[in-house]
Order: sequence, then C-alpha cells, then structure tokens
Amino acid sequence: MHPPEPARLSLSNITKRYPGVVANRAVSLSVRPGEAHAVLGENGAGKSTLMKIIYGSVKPDEGAMHYNGQPVQIRNPQQARALGISMVFQHFSLFETLSVAENVWLGLDKSLTLPDVTARIHLKAAEYGLDIDPFRPVHTLSVGEMQRVEIIRALLTEPKLLILDEPTSVLTPQAVDKLFVVLKKLVSQGCSLLYISHKLHEIRELCTACTVLRAGQVTGVCDPREESNASLSRLMIGAEPPALTHQDRQAGAVLFAINNLSLHKEDQFGVDLSQVNLQVRAGEVVGIAGVSGNGQRELLYAMSGEDTRAPADAVHIDSQAVGQLGPNQRRLAGLHFVPEERLGRGAVPSLSLAQNMLLTRSEAVASSGLIRTQVLHKQAQKIIEQFKVKANGTNASAQSLSGGNLQKFIVGREIDAKPKVLLVSQPTWGVDVGAAAQIRGELLALRDAGCAVLVVSEELDELFEICDRLYVMANGKLSPSIDRKEASVAQIGEWMSGLWENHAQA
Repeated sequence: MHPPEPARLSLSNITKRYPGVVANRAVSLSVRPGEAHAVLGENGAGKSTLMKIIYGSVKPDEGAMHYNGQPVQIRNPQQARALGISMVFQHFSLFETLSVAENVWLGLDKSLTLPDVTARIHLKAAEYGLDIDPFRPVHTLSVGEMQRVEIIRALLTEPKLLILDEPTSVLTPQAVDKLFVVLKKLVSQGCSLLYISHKLHEIRELCTACTVLRAGQVTGVCDPREESNASLSRLMIGAEPPALTHQDRQAGAVLFAINNLSLHKEDQFGVDLSQVNLQVRAGEVVGIAGVSGNGQRELLYAMSGEDTRAPADAVHIDSQAVGQLGPNQRRLAGLHFVPEERLGRGAVPSLSLAQNMLLTRSEAVASSGLIRTQVLHKQAQKIIEQFKVKANGTNASAQSLSGGNLQKFIVGREIDAKPKVLLVSQPTWGVDVGAAAQIRGELLALRDAGCAVLVVSEELDELFEICDRLYVMANGKLSPSIDRKEASVAQIGEWMSGLWENHAQA
C-alpha cells in the first residue's frame, strides 16, 4: 500500500486581523493535487485576504501552512512563485505604461529575454485561445483584455497551484467556455486550482470541492456538484437571493440618444467608433453586450463626457445637445455614470468614502464653496446603510473595501443622485449573488421611477435578467436594437462577432 499523497496545500487555523475587522478567523482548508477547489463567500467574507496569505502578499497573525506535506512560511510572492504557486488577482497588478510582454516578463525567470517571453506569450495564447497582442501598452487594454494578460502571465509560470480570483467576471460566455477548457486541462495535468467566483453555475461545472466562508469563518465544506444554486446561496449568505420582479411597462420619451456618432480612436490601439446610433427612453433598461475591447470604452467616454470630440448634436440628454460638454456639465443635465474601473476612476483609493461622494455629488457643497462635512457624512452613511456596504464607517478609505463593497458604494452614490439618465458599466463585476440581486433590483426600481438606464455588461445572464432592449457592440459598431424577449443567448453570441447584417433592423 502506498501512503496517501499529501495535500498540495493545507491551511490550519489561519487568522488575520485588521483594525476594526477580523478578515480570517481560524480558517482551515485543504486542496489535493489535481483538484479544482472553490472558495465561496459574499463580499467581505475574507476570501481575497486568504488567497493573498497563500500567495505571500499578506502575512497571517496566526495559523500554519503546509505545501506538499512540508511546513512553509511564504514571505512574499516571489517565494510563492518559486514553490509553483501563481495567482490571478481580481484587481490587476499591471504596470500601465509597459507593454503586455514587459508586464509578463517582470513576473518570470530573469534568464529569459524579452523576445523569448514574447514568443512564449504567442504560444500560450494560441494553445489556450486567449487573444492578446504582446506589444500593446497595458493602458490601451480593456478590463477583459487585462484579465487575459494576468491569466497568461500565471500560466507561463507552469503553476502547481493556481489561484484565480473572479477570473470570468469580464469574459463573454464563449471566452468562459474557452477558459474552462484551459483550467480543466491544467487540472488533468495535476495542477491544483483555488477558484473564487460568485457565479455558482461555474463552480458547479468546474470544481469538485468547495469551502464556504462567512464573515471570515468556514461555515461549510461540500461537493458543489451535489448542491443547487439555492443551497450554495444558503451556505454563503444564510438565505437565497431575492427574486427580481421585472414588470413590462410602456417606455416614455427618449431621454438619451446617440446620433450617427463616428470617432477616430485616440491612440493606436483603440477602436474607431463608426456610425453609432442608440436611444434610451424614460422607464427602460437598455443593455450593450459585447466582448471587451470592441469600442465599449470609447463609447462610454463619448457618452459620459470624458471625450468631448463628438459634434454637439451627436449626444443628446433629454433633447439637449451635449456632445461637447464635459462630465460635470452632463451631470447638471441629469446624466450620472458608473465606470468599469472602480479604483482610480470610480473612486480615489486613498480618500474616505465621504470624500469620494464629492467626485460626482455637490449637495454638501455650500454656495460659498465650503464643504458641509456633516451633510457629506450623512449622505455617505445613507448609501452604506441602503446598499449594505461593509465598511469601517464613512471615514474608511475606498481602497480598504473589498471590490464588491466598493462597487455597491459607487453604484449607490450614482443611483442616490436620482439621475434622469444612468450609464453603468459592469454593474455587478466581482459582486456576490446577494449584492448582485440588490444592485439589479435598484436599477429596476430606478427604471420604474422613470429613469433611462443604459447598462454595458459582459455578463449576458445579467443583461437578459434586467434589460428591456439589447444592442451588441463589435469592432466599434453597434447592432440594431432587439427586444430582450426576441433575443437568445446564441444569437447575441453570434452578433458579438459582428454577424448581425442579415437581421432586419429592429
């Protein structure tokens, strides 16, 4: 009889405290060689902290870690990589001014040359169907493309344990299918996966074991293939997420319109916008689907006022021509905007939640220009309570929140402004099932109150759940609109390749 193979990784009683919060409390977990192991929990449950401890970027206060049966103390990510542990972060750790290849090179063995690394990227990208240009500067990439860079960087280290934090949150269904082929292949070759995702159907398809965290503690271990979405939700949040009520209603007047907008890309790796036409009426949610990097970012900049090169009458808010007005003037006209990049664009990382209110809200600013601090903190507190944001008060810095909690705060800040028009990019990216249901419910309530809501999302399930009409973006062009009731996932997937010419104008 051979002795049983030791666990690839085992954690016992890992505890990590921060001021005001215990992120992990006596967490134990074991991952076998060639096992895909899910870590499930709502936002702020301590999942990302635990992964960072394994990867050596956070030091635990208590507890022990064994790797391949040997006790280890991983002091930094370099040591983790030397052991064969690689991680794909939810918040990307890429240098924006460097190229894709240079970013990948930084994390690899220094004996390789840049041309070696570039060749390896081409090979890995082809092997796993991850489309990326090694020469592009990272600042020109969409979030979905950055995700691909992180995944390729991790794969090139030939990991024995690969940690994935929300890896599919910005991928299309077709891209997720491709990624799962990659991950299943890795597992079959003996690689162990630690997989964080809020998408329960993914966990049930990919993983054979699951550890559930709630408020930093393990509340259950199960085989997700034997569970339903409902039972996994109960383990995770103590309840099933509320069902959305989406009533059909007559849309009102056009509150937001793009008229024949064509814009030349601002940098060589951008996407030209070509004859984009779009309308959003009062009391409807309109969705834009598409693979990341097909012009969504350029369109959002032109719609929000970050790019003012469009002719004035190419963008209308409630019949006012605003194509050449900046974001503040568009806010005064009634348009609010949630960008896909939470930290750095949606919020200033080092500022408090209360101070971050001032980025898009001016109610707390007196006519003299002075900030009425009490009003500001009251506003921030209202959003924390209404959107159930886990934060250490209104003075907590934006960067101290988990990704999902920061998302809830930013979406809440814009919804609370009671806009005429709300543009939201990736509204529930990295958000747990309960919070996602809440955000979607709030967007539907805003629609029912007569707001025109435009959602850009790479999650087709989300778009089908909340939208009244859909457009698809491909190669800088926008498809005709299609009623959600008449659309199918297969058809939208086809349109994502630009194949809508054969369909009659909706």
